[in-house]
Amino acid sequence: MSAASSLPVDTAAVGAASARVADYLRDAILNGDIAPGERIRQEEVAARFGASRLPVREALRILEAEGLTEHEANKGARVPRLQMHEVDVVYQMRERLEPLAVTESIPHLSASDIDRLAAVQTRIEANTDVGAFLALDREFHLLTYTGCQIEQLMSIVRRLWNSTQHYRRAYVSISGPGRMWVVNAEHRLLLDAIERRDEVDAERFLSGHIRRTRIELAKHPEVFEGGAT
Repeated sequence: MSAASSLPVDTAAVGAASARVADYLRDAILNGDIAPGERIRQEEVAARFGASRLPVREALRILEAEGLTEHEANKGARVPRLQMHEVDVVYQMRERLEPLAVTESIPHLSASDIDRLAAVQTRIEANTDVGAFLALDREFHLLTYTGCQIEQLMSIVRRLWNSTQHYRRAYVSISGPGRMWVVNAEHRLLLDAIERRDEVDAERFLSGHIRRTRIELAKHPEVFEGGAT
């Protein structure tokens, strides 16, 4: 077999390795195991996977496109750390874009999609763990957008969710279970609007839900302090 004929196999292997590394780093960042400001050292990740740095570099490019990492010249990759005003602006972007996404989604949601949404919300209401709540809350909201067929819009929405994950976790940890009744009530209003195929109500409830979180988050400047350097 010639070198030329073996190239596609090598490319596929690198692609598969990059996907594995990206999955590992993505989960670590979203779960809070790698904090905002913390650097990701390519040699350490490569050693963990017994791989070269090539798939690690490709994985970091994937995650940068998703808003989970950033590259600094002469310093390498790290998880972005946002200031309070930056997070406020990101939430304002979500207030404007996600209602549009849910409007685009509703006409294309099936009955089984809505049943899945209801099941996730039931699990949220029965949950008491912060980490599990964050995963379920993300699943709930992204499920409401599964009918949106405008990929340009959805890629932005996912990136905005990724960039604020750490701050949602900190806020939920601070606010505690006492505020969960508000989240559940807002989710139920949104779910009811989706079940009724009422795009106007869905937009209104979702925008208010995101805006309330933004306002309450602004009351906790300690969320934005500290972190890795």
